[in-house]
Amino acid sequence: MFKILFYEPCIPPNTGNAIRLAANTGCELHLVEPLGFELSDAKLKRAGLDYHDMASVTVHPDLNAAWSALAPQRVYAFTAHATTSYAGIAYQAGDVLLFGPEPTGLPDEVLADPHVTAQLRIPMLPGRRSLNLANAASITVYEAWRQHDFGGAV
Repeated sequence: MFKILFYEPCIPPNTGNAIRLAANTGCELHLVEPLGFELSDAKLKRAGLDYHDMASVTVHPDLNAAWSALAPQRVYAFTAHATTSYAGIAYQAGDVLLFGPEPTGLPDEVLADPHVTAQLRIPMLPGRRSLNLANAASITVYEAWRQHDFGGAV
């Protein structure tokens, strides 16, 4: 399946929703510290409902540790500044889907990281800044999973 990577997430409910996303799709969720919250945060727990035990969640102390653990073949970094649409990619099992913190997005040095295969965007109407982090991850994961005929789903 796919690997969701949140770089320094700040808002607990977004990560809680991503935990539910991972549990329901079979994706792995990877979080790069520093986190803007504690994993015991009530808002994170509430958003994740009872899915925490069903999700694969790994916390990495920094991005280099995440790269070492993931050993990714392909990494797609999501940014509103990219020109390539997320829908134009043929996703492969094991792809890493990299999302930045709220409200700033991925910093330039992460976007330029040599592990990043391509920068992708999710289309929005003109004059809009960004989508909610958990929503952006959901849109992308479901497109990637759809391309694989929702393998494992009932």
